[in-house]
Amino acid sequence: MPASDQDNLRVSWDAYHRAIEELIVLVHRSGWQFDQVLCLARGGLRPGDVFSRVFRVPLAILSVSSYHKGAARKRGDLDIAHHITMPTGTLRGRVLLVDDLVDSGTTLENVQVHLQENFPEVIEVRSAVIWYKACSVFRPNYYLHYLKNNPWIHQPFEAYDSMGLEQLIAKRE
Repeated sequence: MPASDQDNLRVSWDAYHRAIEELIVLVHRSGWQFDQVLCLARGGLRPGDVFSRVFRVPLAILSVSSYHKGAARKRGDLDIAHHITMPTGTLRGRVLLVDDLVDSGTTLENVQVHLQENFPEVIEVRSAVIWYKACSVFRPNYYLHYLKNNPWIHQPFEAYDSMGLEQLIAKRE
């Protein structure tokens, strides 16, 4: 893996998993109690799953996207799914909104509005991310790393973005 620099933060699988665990400890030490975890797919899926397991609370998933195929690092319009996926019931109570990072901040900001407008049983929402960039218009309640230089974050799972099935098979043989 190439080294990180001012414009690029490269994250290994080990560092990624450690960061999720450190964020969990940070939220725990805050003393705030929540009833459900709502993770934003796709970046918040892995952290949200671990939060749900460790805190033993239900996991809900909301699919959102502002980066579209072929656009690489260019953000487009934000798409928010109409429905939240969860095993039973509806989103309610105190909700921890989990994502991997806050870049521009528009995703977390718009999701907060979406929750207020569509889920009246939600009484409080707080957000938790691993990386919080200085360029963001939204400040998460909990974050592990503040990135004043706004680097592009290269996460370990991004290797699959450019990998086709044939390449995966070749890699495994």
